[in-house]
Amino acid sequence: MLAAIRNSLNSWIVKALFLLLIASFAVWGIGDFVTSGGRERTVARVGDATVSLAEATEAYQRELAQLRRSLGGQFEPTGPIRQAIAEAALGRLTALRALDLEAERIGVVVPDDALREAVFAAEVFRGADGRFSRVQFQAFLRNQGLTEQRFLELLRGDLARGQVVGSVRVGALAPDALAAALFAYRNERRVADLVELPFVAAPAPPEPTEEQLRRHYENNPDLFTAPEYRALTFLLLTLEDVAREIEIPEAALRTAYEERRGEFSSPERRVIAQVVVRDEERARAIAEAWAAGAPMANIVAEAEASGGTAGVLGRLSRDEVPLPALAAAAFALPAGRVSEPIRSPFGWHVVRVEEIEPATERAFDEVREELKAQLARERAADLIYARANRVEDSIAAGMTLEQVARAHGLRLLSFAAIDAAGRGPDGEPLDLDGLPEEALQGAFEAGPGAIPRLTEARDGSFYALRLDGITPPALRPFDAVATEVRASWEREQRRRAMEEEAAALLAAVREGVALDEAARRRGWTPRRTPPFRRDGAEAGAPPPQMTQALFALARGEATMIEMPAGFLVGSVVAIEAAGDDRAGRERIAREIAGAIADDLEAQFLEALRTRAGVRIDANATRLIAGDAP
Repeated sequence: MLAAIRNSLNSWIVKALFLLLIASFAVWGIGDFVTSGGRERTVARVGDATVSLAEATEAYQRELAQLRRSLGGQFEPTGPIRQAIAEAALGRLTALRALDLEAERIGVVVPDDALREAVFAAEVFRGADGRFSRVQFQAFLRNQGLTEQRFLELLRGDLARGQVVGSVRVGALAPDALAAALFAYRNERRVADLVELPFVAAPAPPEPTEEQLRRHYENNPDLFTAPEYRALTFLLLTLEDVAREIEIPEAALRTAYEERRGEFSSPERRVIAQVVVRDEERARAIAEAWAAGAPMANIVAEAEASGGTAGVLGRLSRDEVPLPALAAAAFALPAGRVSEPIRSPFGWHVVRVEEIEPATERAFDEVREELKAQLARERAADLIYARANRVEDSIAAGMTLEQVARAHGLRLLSFAAIDAAGRGPDGEPLDLDGLPEEALQGAFEAGPGAIPRLTEARDGSFYALRLDGITPPALRPFDAVATEVRASWEREQRRRAMEEEAAALLAAVREGVALDEAARRRGWTPRRTPPFRRDGAEAGAPPPQMTQALFALARGEATMIEMPAGFLVGSVVAIEAAGDDRAGRERIAREIAGAIADDLEAQFLEALRTRAGVRIDANATRLIAGDAP
C-alpha cells in the first residue's frame, strides 16, 4: 500500500485532487471544519455520515461569492439559480462523504511518510528556489486559520480518497480503433488556393444622389443612432488608496526581506544538452566524439542510430534537472565540457553544459521600495474589509455618496454622459481613473432609483454607484450625420461590388475552371497555402472560418466567406491523409482515456452515493439557499 501511495503521488490524478483540496479552502471556506455556528440541523445523510446545514450553507455561500466575482458584482441569482447552486454544492459534499466511507470500508491507509512527501511535493508550498518553504507553508495555514495538525488530517483524508478514485481511473483505456479514427480526423491536411477581394480594391462608386443617401440613412438607423448615455457617480475604495496610508517600519521591511529572500534571488541555471542511449559502450563513444568537438547534428544522428535520443533539456536550475545523478554531473562541469556516461533507469546518459547563468541575489536596498509596496498592499488587503464595512454602514445610514466620500476620505468619479463602452458624446474614450471594469457594466444594468450599495470587484477594490440620469438612444438628424451617411453608403457599394466578384469566381469554379486560373483571368493574384489541419495552427493557414468551410468540401470545390475588410474565396486543391505518427496516436489515446476515466469516476461516485443510501432533506436546497419560508 505504501508503494502504491508513493507512486500515486507522482500521478496527475492525485496532484489534481491535492490542488482541489488546497482550492477547497478558498472555495468552500473552513467554517465547516471549525464550527457549526450553533446550527446542528442535518440536510443530508450518507450511510452513517451526515452533512450539516451549516456546512452546506457555507459551501453554497462561497460558491455564490465566486460566481459574483466571475460574473460581476451586480449578479443577483434568481430563485431557481440559487437552488441549482445549492444542489450542486450539496452533491459535492455527499460525494466526498461516500468516498470517505468507501476508503474506510476497503481499509485505505495513508502512512506518515507518504503524507510528508505530498506536502513537500505541493507547488503551493514552494519558495522561489522551487523547494519546500516552511514560510510559505505557515503562511498558508495562517491564511486559512488551520493548525498544522488539522491540515494534515484533511490532507490524509484527501490522499485516501485519491487512492479510491485512482483505482477506478487507472483502468480506463482508449480503444485502438477510436484513437486511430480521431487521429486520422485531426491530422488530415488540406492545401487550398485563396483569393482575397478587399473592399478597398473595388472601383469607386458613382456620385450618390441625396435620395440615395437618405434611403441609406432610413434603411440603416442603427448605424446613425447615438447610444444610451448615463450620468453616473461612483464612490471608489481601492487597495492602492488604502496602501498609500500604510507606513511600513524599517524593521518590518528587513524581516520581510529575510523571510522572502528567495523571491529576490535566482539560482544558478545551466543550458544542458543530453544524449540517452541503451548501452554504455555507445554512450562512451558518443561522449568521446562530443568532447572532441563533433557538432550537435552529428551527435543527434549517432544517438538516433543507436536507438536513443539527443537534444537540449533547456535552461535549468539544479532542482529542475529531472534526475539527481544528471544534476550532480551537469553542475560539476565547466561550460563546454562533456560528462562521463551516467546510468539511470532510462539508459545511459551523456550531458554537455552549453551555457552557465550565475546565481543572482538582489540586495535589500535594491528591493526596498518594491518590498514596501508589496507589504503595504498585503496589509491593505486585510484592512480594506474593515474600512468597507464602515463605508457600507454610512451608505446604509442614508448618507449621500458625496458625504460618504468626505467622511472616509474616498474618491468620487462623476460622468455627465458616458456610454457602456466608456466613451463620451464625442465618441472619445473617457478617463476612468482606476474604475473597475465591472463597475461600468453594473452601471448600465442598474435601473432608475436603484439604491447605492458597496460592491466588491474582482481586483479586490470596492465601489458604489449612483445613477443620476439616462439619455436614451436616439436617431441623430440626417444633417448632423450626412458625412457619416455618405461614407457608409460608399462602403456598402464597394462591399456589393466585391460580393459580385466573389460570386463570379465561384461560378467559374462550378463550370470547371480551377480557382487560381479563374482568379488570374479576372486580374486577381491567388495564394496557395501550405498543408494545414482542421485547427489551422500552421503558419499560412486560412482564417478559422475559411478553414472550417474548406474541410466540408471535396477536392476542387470552392466557397466564399465575408471578412471584416473584404471577401475571401477558397478552393480545395489537395487532401492529404494523416501520416503514421505513433507518438501522436498515443497522445490522442491518452486524451480519450482521460475522458473515459472522467466518465468512470462520475459513475463510480454516483454508485457509491447510491450504495451508501444518500438521503437528502426534501427542503434542503431551499434551506441552504435561504429560500425556505
